Amino acid sequence: MNKPIVIQGAMQVEVAALVALLDDVVIETGGGWTFWLGQLAGVPVVISRTGMGMSNAAAATAIALERYAPAAVINQGTAGGHDPALLPNDLVLGARVIHLGAFQSPFRDAGAGSDTLAWRPLDLMDQSETANFTMPVPMSFDADPDLLAMAREVEHATGRVVDGVIGSSDVWNNELDRIAHFHARYGTLVEEMEAASVAQVCGQYRVPFLCVRVVSNNIVNGSAHDVATANACQRFVAALTQRYRQPVAALLRSRSPAEEQ
Repeated sequence: MNKPIVIQGAMQVEVAALVALLDDVVIETGGGWTFWLGQLAGVPVVISRTGMGMSNAAAATAIALERYAPAAVINQGTAGGHDPALLPNDLVLGARVIHLGAFQSPFRDAGAGSDTLAWRPLDLMDQSETANFTMPVPMSFDADPDLLAMAREVEHATGRVVDGVIGSSDVWNNELDRIAHFHARYGTLVEEMEAASVAQVCGQYRVPFLCVRVVSNNIVNGSAHDVATANACQRFVAALTQRYRQPVAALLRSRSPAEEQ
């Protein structure tokens, strides 16, 4: 397999352990984004530090897809818990990633205050240019089913591994009622600030995508932030990359040229 796998992390702490594992490293930059090209136990990879937030992640993804034409993109890193059952070091495989930052607020008179729980999700992918872009649930992006199936087979020694919904936005939510609303209504297990934009760009390019997030803290059950969880996630993704090598090559051979474009 000549095509690399792009592995993303927003912050240096979310990519440093992976970069340390690389052989034959070449460092490239594009704009304000850094890419480490190398071999991870014989697998060609590009480690991408995207920076925090949806715009940074989207731009870094577009650069990586245009420049490196990868076989797949794995977005990984830390996340805050929405499910009270999740503890630091538990991993969430993003069977679905949803956009928690695109909403329309209903009209309210001056002095009536604000009720964010009544906001309606917006469909930013709607190309019809109609007056009403609202939808019943946020925009969602499914993981590539083959890659998700492979991820389910990887062992994780320091916590549980669960499938679920990952929420993304440029908002750091600390209001327990709002977190409970997202968890109950949309099924979110964790929240972070990059994956939905990455999934959206990968979808436009038809590149297989998966998000893997480790719980670094969980305000719902009082679990404090643990920066070391970032290393646990990177170890999992390194092992996952080894499983991707042959299956992804076979998967790409089985797909038509139109599907790969």
